[in-house]
Amino acid sequence: MDRYTRVEKPKAEVPINENEIRITTQGRMRNYISYATTLLQVLSRSLWSFHGALLSNRNGSLKSSLYVMTFNVLTSNFPFVQEKGSNEIILKAMGRAINKTVMISELIKRRIVGLHQNTSIASTDITDMWEPLEEGLLPLETTRHVSMITITLSTKELDTSSMG
Repeated sequence: MDRYTRVEKPKAEVPINENEIRITTQGRMRNYISYATTLLQVLSRSLWSFHGALLSNRNGSLKSSLYVMTFNVLTSNFPFVQEKGSNEIILKAMGRAINKTVMISELIKRRIVGLHQNTSIASTDITDMWEPLEEGLLPLETTRHVSMITITLSTKELDTSSMG
């Protein structure tokens, strides 16, 4: 293949959702982890300060059972707060970045307790175009089968009927 050069094909730009993170082999793990935890905790940080004063007793401590019940009520009563954060994040990766994605999701689950996970795997065909560097050679087209993984981490319970 040293007589050929790969031609970049224009990709159809698919918009990425705000809660979607595409993991690559070049990206730093700590950047992905901090971005994901920021997405998941914007909602909880704003509510901690808001209803911490509502439920604090004389010594300022919170009762965890009351806190969980009130957290659900507050998120449903104040939809403007939900727009800032996200209840779930989606980690996507292809090929060699799959191992990194699994490690990142496990580290996020360790930092944020109580996350629910749904994992799906798939594969896709990627076609590469190769142009010859020398005259007399024909252009080549190769197809690769690339594995993909999608990991959904959510603060709410996910679909229990799914396999992952």
